[in-house]
Amino acid sequence: MKKVLFLAIVIVGFSLQGVAQDKKQLDKESIKDMCGCFKVNFKYTETFAPEIDYEKHLDYTSGALEWAELIEDENNKLSIQHLLVIKDTMVIKHWRQDWLYENNRVFHYDKDKKWVFTELPENEVKGQWTQLVYQVDDSPRYSGSATWIHADGKNYWENKSDSPLPRREYSKRSDYNVMARGNRQEITDYGWLHEQDNDKIIRETGKKDVLLAQEKGYNTYVRVPDEQCKAAKDWWKNNKKFWAKVRSAWNKVYTKNSKIELAKAVDKKPLFMHFYELEKKNANEKEILALIQKFASTKTTENAPGK
Repeated sequence: MKKVLFLAIVIVGFSLQGVAQDKKQLDKESIKDMCGCFKVNFKYTETFAPEIDYEKHLDYTSGALEWAELIEDENNKLSIQHLLVIKDTMVIKHWRQDWLYENNRVFHYDKDKKWVFTELPENEVKGQWTQLVYQVDDSPRYSGSATWIHADGKNYWENKSDSPLPRREYSKRSDYNVMARGNRQEITDYGWLHEQDNDKIIRETGKKDVLLAQEKGYNTYVRVPDEQCKAAKDWWKNNKKFWAKVRSAWNKVYTKNSKIELAKAVDKKPLFMHFYELEKKNANEKEILALIQKFASTKTTENAPGK
């Protein structure tokens, strides 16, 4: 009887393991579905403000052609680099999204270009994927962990995480300093949808967060033939080795520190503009790391509270 019970437990264990692996594979397929050439439409509108005298800002609408390249494909990690194509020939390096399976180290945006690295309990991230989003210069933007859902014909992942102001507003507005992003990324029959429910927050040290306004974001990624993104594919082929060195340099900063604060400019130029110069000369990783360290004020993990 005991032998039969033991065999039953073993069979159930293997069965559950198989289900988990099938689910993980389905997750990875959904993430990879965000790769390719897309016609993108960005739409944002403010929907609510708690103060009656708040003046609603104009809606934002824009469009672009974007190439999303799968640059890392490992068992527990996928990385997608986004590139904008302007007028069929000009290419601009855009954002990057990394996906890590059952990862427990994330970074959270505080305010004023400061990020804090924290560790999540392993039991909380079981079966989950962390999305880590990076800016055009591969500096941090926001991250969060959640479960990919595959049900009722839908495939989506959603999470809420604090971030800096979006590029469309950070040079135009100073009435708030944190965006609490409600992100939902859903695979669709036309490509994928990035739906957002965002809170525009005023954050001050020692005070309770103040909600300034809320907005809805609805960004559609409509798949088009890859040939339309040939310029981006060629650009990445010619520049991927340099940006691999940039990622490696940043990883040295990320893995050793619990807090990072980035300067807005050095020598009157933001970090991404300095990278243009290093990219042209195909700088080595040591030079890249030296530049990053000019911008990044850090606190090491060893000196972090509780460590």
